[in-house]
Amino acid sequence: MTRSDNIIKLLLIDDSVEDAEQFVSILRNGGIAVRPARASNEAELEAALEQQTPDLIVVDLTCKELKLPQIRDAAGRGGRDITLIGCGRGVSEDAIVTAFRDGARALLLRDSHEHVQMVVRREFEALTMRRSVRRLEASLRESERRCEALLDSSRDPIAFVHEGMHVRANKAYLEMFGYDEFEDVEGMSILDMIAAEDADDFKTLLKRLSKGEKPPQRMNLKAKRGDGGTFDATMEFAEASYEGEPCQQITFRLQAADANLEQELDALRSKDLITDLFNRQHMMAQIDQGAAQAANGKGEQALLLLEPDGFKQVLDTVGLGNADVLLGDFAALLRRHLGESDVAGRVAEYTFGVLTTGRGSDATEQLAETLRNAFSERIFEVGKQSISLTASIGGALIGEKNANAASVMSLATTALRAAQAEGGNRVHVIDPSEQDRAAAASSQHWLRQIDDALANDGFVLYYQPIISLHGAEGDFYEILLRMAGPNGEIPPNQFLPIAERNGKLPAIDRWVIANAIRAISEREQAGHRTTFFIKLTAQSLDDQTLLPWIAHHLKNARQRGDSLVFEMPESKVVTNLKPARAFAKGLEQLHCGFALEQFGSGLNSFQLLKHIPAHYLKIDRNYMADLPRHKENQDRIKDICDQAHHAGKLTVAEFVEDAASMSILFNCGVNFVQGNFLQEPEKILSHGAAA
Repeated sequence: MTRSDNIIKLLLIDDSVEDAEQFVSILRNGGIAVRPARASNEAELEAALEQQTPDLIVVDLTCKELKLPQIRDAAGRGGRDITLIGCGRGVSEDAIVTAFRDGARALLLRDSHEHVQMVVRREFEALTMRRSVRRLEASLRESERRCEALLDSSRDPIAFVHEGMHVRANKAYLEMFGYDEFEDVEGMSILDMIAAEDADDFKTLLKRLSKGEKPPQRMNLKAKRGDGGTFDATMEFAEASYEGEPCQQITFRLQAADANLEQELDALRSKDLITDLFNRQHMMAQIDQGAAQAANGKGEQALLLLEPDGFKQVLDTVGLGNADVLLGDFAALLRRHLGESDVAGRVAEYTFGVLTTGRGSDATEQLAETLRNAFSERIFEVGKQSISLTASIGGALIGEKNANAASVMSLATTALRAAQAEGGNRVHVIDPSEQDRAAAASSQHWLRQIDDALANDGFVLYYQPIISLHGAEGDFYEILLRMAGPNGEIPPNQFLPIAERNGKLPAIDRWVIANAIRAISEREQAGHRTTFFIKLTAQSLDDQTLLPWIAHHLKNARQRGDSLVFEMPESKVVTNLKPARAFAKGLEQLHCGFALEQFGSGLNSFQLLKHIPAHYLKIDRNYMADLPRHKENQDRIKDICDQAHHAGKLTVAEFVEDAASMSILFNCGVNFVQGNFLQEPEKILSHGAAA
């Protein structure tokens, strides 16, 4: 099911129901999920805004009663952020300027389907971004409030310094230097807190900071209190911001008896005790820093993730007691092949991470291959056993497009799983800038597979029963397509989009139809009266030879036409109305049936039946999700069934999920039901599917 936060709540301001329906279909054909509503006058506009706040309002600029300024004012009441988009055909320059002046954020050309889809996607993404920014700003304000509270309660003396001047200091800091209120140090130079013997060195540091250089992590010096007394202290620096201005966070600490003790403690806190590599917390901080640098334009960074293949099985051999020894040996081997600028850590139980800097794409892959070879060639000695292991390595180059730690980790993990899925002992590194080229190469690979399947019968038909709730005569099945692959059968959502972009769908449709006619002929010769529902793609509607071809195959198989029902989604039919109507009428001459899938998804679906002689209406699957809990969906299904039966149509409910839904659908008057709950698709036809 489509995630609700990805569904666009769309309000169409249009005088024509047909034009509004076509607009919705254009979006759905582009893979854009929408929940549409329509208004053509002020009362309908107010009702639509009251029922649900839309994300986008698309306004036909020729609408008679509603104009952009009126819609803008109504939509903006209560501070709502709703995007207004103007829409028209052959729009003049003056009309464009006026539309933007009246509140439109964009203007789309109605006759260009691609432009409609691009503008709607862009404006919804922009709206989502604005909402995200507002949420982040609110979260930031809350975080700043909490940080202020933590700062005030901290026992560490902390100050924020901008251009050498105090802009904030906590109570512990004031107490350390003998001041009562922050006003006593506000605007005071940090240099006034430094004893004379260290003042010159500190001035030099301030000059370097003013040039943009990074401060040292810590600095030992003598600090000066407000009464003139001095004490030995250590200053720790961290880059920060205060009220939007970049500044330095300075923490004063009394010097420890052993100046190296605190450094050693810091090192221990950042290390994994078993492997002596950095721990996950430190590695994630390093990845965050790398991502921040990438966002600022610094390139040539990457994250590699490494896992020993079959590690759990290895533990069964060496025993859990030796696991730490083995992990320590892994870490030692890993360190041996890394450079000084590489940062390695243990990021999970047996997953190691390496953050590289200064290596390009080729050098990163070469390092990964070097590590892979090192593991495959090494024999690990654990107790009295010798263990041979291989490793899979996945990586992601860090660029501006994935400049955050979560995205980098996700890409690297995806690459690691891909390497493991290929059998292990593999390297797979993702370069975001190369993904488009990789997609093109993948498309060509799929295209070759599709051509091979067409030439060598490489497709496979599956059959899913469609069960009659009222004892209809015969068996009913929907035909579903798969493609044979080297590692098993491939579902249609992986290859059909490639086939569509390359004009292969008509050939695939013919393959399915020919094999379906052959299968149904064999079945009927065995005495089973059967009806097949066959999906037809929109590209086949333009094939003027398809209907004669179907007639020829039916004749040669001595098969009745009403054994076949061709089905198409409602949205595809709306956007291809003329050829779809001609095709449906041609099917009537062959006595074949026609079905509308996803029926009820449009603004006025039954209007379509005035143009298309459909025999079956397959109710939109979105109404089936958790049906027993949604009374409004039950009412909508009953309404569809009542209108369908009045028009002499049969209804089919797909994606039935549970037994409770079956009872509801029966009471609503549904004629047929279908779904994996009843029976999953199978390669071999069963002997009977009627209830």
